[in-house]
Amino acid sequence: MDYTHTFAISAAGMSVERTRVDVAALNLANAQTVQSADGKNFQPMQVVARTGSADAASFSQLVSRGMQGDGDFALDLPIASVEPSNASPRQVYEPGHPFANAQGFISYPGVDPAKEMVSLMTAMRSYEANVAAMNAARTMALKALDIGG
Repeated sequence: MDYTHTFAISAAGMSVERTRVDVAALNLANAQTVQSADGKNFQPMQVVARTGSADAASFSQLVSRGMQGDGDFALDLPIASVEPSNASPRQVYEPGHPFANAQGFISYPGVDPAKEMVSLMTAMRSYEANVAAMNAARTMALKALDIGG
């Protein structure tokens, strides 16, 4: 494995974690949104990270395949997709609200602020770990050039 693969792995991880931060921030920002400008309720989103390869290989198989140089390296990198979550809306009793139904309930998005904050903190720590891994790989590459040069 050459150094560009190491940098690509960290970059792909940072991209996925940035998407997680963006989606968590979007969900938190719209947690109290009753209705958007187009008249629809906000649907909370979630990030799903998948690899580009169709086969479900174990971690050890992926490592051995990477060490041997088999297969297409780009297919093993994670790709983030943003999908609507299937969280049911929260029903809050506010009879004086203009958007309340006949029973006096308002449908707020099913956003759990505690879950979103944990997701946000986890994504930030994972992003930091990917930055540290990229810096370590860069340092090792520079040391290898110093030794060989």
